[in-house]
Amino acid sequence: METLDAYDLAILQHLQEDGRLTNTELAQRVGLSAAPCWRRVRALEAAGFIRGYRAEIDRHKIGLGVLAFVRLDAAQIGAASMRGLEQAIRARPEITSCHYISGTGTFELQVVAPDLEQFSRFAREVLLHLPNVKDMHTSFSLGEVKAGGALPLQHLRHSGR
Repeated sequence: METLDAYDLAILQHLQEDGRLTNTELAQRVGLSAAPCWRRVRALEAAGFIRGYRAEIDRHKIGLGVLAFVRLDAAQIGAASMRGLEQAIRARPEITSCHYISGTGTFELQVVAPDLEQFSRFAREVLLHLPNVKDMHTSFSLGEVKAGGALPLQHLRHSGR
């Protein structure tokens, strides 16, 4: 699957808005019959455009009131030492996302915790002891304006992708 047409874009948009749509509901919304819609969804999955489906959980409702942005500086940038740090980061469920970043620092993490005391303990006992960590800088979310939003698709409508 090399190009996305208007139906594919509509399917992606609707599934981002509600991943629980039945195939029949999705087909009605995008203007297809059920069978071709189902084939397109499967093709989008097989091509990697749709990576999976999951529930969006309110972190506050499950007692994770702290969201921290943690910038880690690596001590060494060698391939083996970076792989070790990456593996350690992937293994920690408290770290909900991690990105290589430009500028100051090597990684930017999003970390959740029930409260500041538990975040502090996690930072001191885990983050600072991850392999190859030289330094750490933390900022805390004071409130979410927008999170977990759907990806924009407008740029694909005219790009020929």
